[in-house]
Amino acid sequence: VQLQASGGGLVQPGESLRLSCAASGSSGSINYMGWYRQAPGNQRELVASILKNGLTNYADSVKGRFTISRNNYKHTVYLQMNSLKPEDTAVYVCTVRTPYRAFWGQGTLVTVSS
Repeated sequence: VQLQASGGGLVQPGESLRLSCAASGSSGSINYMGWYRQAPGNQRELVASILKNGLTNYADSVKGRFTISRNNYKHTVYLQMNSLKPEDTAVYVCTVRTPYRAFWGQGTLVTVSS
């Protein structure tokens, strides 16, 4: 499985961004799809995840501001990020899991700064 993420960039506090991550290859067996992030000096942390049945999970710090969704036909996961804060600045990495292993994308940088 190969993952291609896009949508990062520089925004001001309060603005929005939408990240996308498309899976290709043997993507039909993907159940779990998620986004992690890592800020400089911090450990990688889970932002949000979604199962094939639509069940979602969010980090407390993004609840009410971020929405994760997926298109199972396109094997794509999205992360809609609203009301962005400077502390959301990080490299965002998408991940998917099949019954056999996890796969990680290359990461996309999100910078929130005035």
